[in-house]
Amino acid sequence: MPLVDANIQLSEVVESHSSLIPVLNRFGIKLGLGDKSVKEICKEYELDTDFFLSVINTFLNEEYFPEKKLQSFHTSQIIDYLTKMNFYYLKFQLPNIERHLNSFISMSKPTNQSLKLIGKFFASFKNELTARIEKDQQQWFPYCLGLSKKLKGDQHKEPDLLLDPEEHSEDTIEALLADLKSIMIKHLSGTYDQNLCYAVLFSISSLEKDIKQHNRIRYRILVPMVSAMEQHVSNQNS
Repeated sequence: MPLVDANIQLSEVVESHSSLIPVLNRFGIKLGLGDKSVKEICKEYELDTDFFLSVINTFLNEEYFPEKKLQSFHTSQIIDYLTKMNFYYLKFQLPNIERHLNSFISMSKPTNQSLKLIGKFFASFKNELTARIEKDQQQWFPYCLGLSKKLKGDQHKEPDLLLDPEEHSEDTIEALLADLKSIMIKHLSGTYDQNLCYAVLFSISSLEKDIKQHNRIRYRILVPMVSAMEQHVSNQNS
């Protein structure tokens, strides 16, 4: 699809792509957009228009990913957005999937072993994602911000851990979610409520799209930025 620009009415974009509503929420933008352009909305909410456009165009277009553009933004902007994504996962998307899945399982025959397997698999995925988010908030993001402050000459609270090697490559979150969807599509058996099945699959697919965008920004933008900052700090100390 064509890229969204600063002069287009944001309401028109959202009407065509309702999946953008959670993205707007992360920027603090509420519905009731009127006929205002993207530029006008960003001004109203005191947002960086270029950063906002980069994020929503990345979200809407899988082929579009302006690495150099995104790496030009401040580390704190990237981390703030990823933090808000993590919050949305914990507050809304995981509970939504869990609610649909619990209804799906409880309203199906108790002898349906495939549903029990799906329930256990989702629990494992939830634990894995929750653990990553906790690590982000307690270690990874503070470390990234600490490096950024050090490069600005702030000697207070110097980072005391090196970049974890696992941060250099994609983790298993995407794969686990894809496996969960695949199990439902390929191996679901027995008697079950099809409407609830569709609700579960729809909510999983929504989270899957979100996680893919999160990981693109995480691994192709934030990790290279942090690696460059680490090298800079190392050079300063040598």
